[in-house]
Amino acid sequence: MEFHQLLEKIVQDSATHAKWLNTLSFMENAGARKISRCEHPVSVTLIQLKHAAEEHRHAYYLKKQIGKIDPEICTTYEADELLASIATRQYLHSLDIKACRYLQTVFNLNKEELKYAAYLFVTYAIEVRADELYPVYQDILTKQSSRIMVKSIILEEEGHLEEMINQLNEFSVEWQKHAENILTIEKELNNQWINAIANEVSQLDYA
Repeated sequence: MEFHQLLEKIVQDSATHAKWLNTLSFMENAGARKISRCEHPVSVTLIQLKHAAEEHRHAYYLKKQIGKIDPEICTTYEADELLASIATRQYLHSLDIKACRYLQTVFNLNKEELKYAAYLFVTYAIEVRADELYPVYQDILTKQSSRIMVKSIILEEEGHLEEMINQLNEFSVEWQKHAENILTIEKELNNQWINAIANEVSQLDYA
């Protein structure tokens, strides 16, 4: 199922739409927690603090949007309140592990340096993905005249991507070559995640 069609199908069913919002909220929260774990004990940058705070706010904002559907559902991140819960939980974790293996091979970093490099490249890959996902989602919401909106997230994610590029330029003159390899890893994991969601959503026809 093509991604746009998948989202259209998700938005048409209230309970599934709530799970989708909750799934996005989980991912944003996981991203924020990852950024915090990558902080240097004493040399944490202002921009890292900003990113972690904004990703946490996105997680909160998406959770609040669920209330426009039904404030009594998807109150936790339990498996039955997420779409494709296993793939959802593995996505960012797998990306982090695979990115760290790659970065360690090409840069030969110590522990703190590797954490920072992972923050840069993994966050960059996630921001590239967010810049594709949220506009498609918002377009569908707009066409459906939905009360739910993600426009504010789109604007902040665009800013995040620009900030990540600036930091990567400072990290390595060859960052784009390595970022392309990380993006290839992310694309495969994203495809697995979307396929898992599509499989779950397609089964709703027979529920």
